[in-house]
Amino acid sequence: MKSLTHLKKTFGTAKMVRIKSVRYLAWEDAFDVEFDDGLSFLEPHQTIRKAGKITATAQPVEVVLDEECRIGFEVRYDNRQVAEVSWAFIRELPPARK
Repeated sequence: MKSLTHLKKTFGTAKMVRIKSVRYLAWEDAFDVEFDDGLSFLEPHQTIRKAGKITATAQPVEVVLDEECRIGFEVRYDNRQVAEVSWAFIRELPPARK
């Protein structure tokens, strides 16, 4: 999978753009997140799993876009764990460690 991290903005500098759609691609083990401005990111499942402290054996069963605000989505797993993902997590680089 080719990384397009050069399209991501520095932490805290990206402008908020609403999420148009999100889906889980099992064959890529990644989430395809499309924004209203036409930009789309393929975010590895491992990244979301690590940030949400989701167990390695959990399998995603549902991806739910926040329909009202469209600023994030939830990934629900078969073991009842839930990962909440915001638009900034997808569009921005992680903060620099000090």
